[in-house]
Amino acid sequence: QVQLVESGGGLVQAGGSLRLSCAPSRSIFGITDMGWYRQAPGKQRELVARITRGGSTIYSDSVKGRFTISRDNAKNTVSLQMNSLKPEDTAVYYCKADSYASTYWGQGTQVTVSS
Repeated sequence: QVQLVESGGGLVQAGGSLRLSCAPSRSIFGITDMGWYRQAPGKQRELVARITRGGSTIYSDSVKGRFTISRDNAKNTVSLQMNSLKPEDTAVYYCKADSYASTYWGQGTQVTVSS
């Protein structure tokens, strides 16, 4: 079964940067949208950013201007560059990929921002 594998999480001070990456365990045919979601303790999972195969992007208002999503269609990978991190960005971050046939989620990577 195909899995998405995230990397790049960790502990950073407020104002710092992290880059998250996500790649499938094997090739997935027909990926359309890819995205990043996050879930903080006691809260629901929320959209952080999403990118279409053509490169159109959507960001949550809370990360606009600080985070940048990008993808490599040839490798089916998606990345999230996170700058000017705030303590409220602390959460488990999940990548997601939609294909014509299914939806795939990663196992999550912890991002902790200290004040």
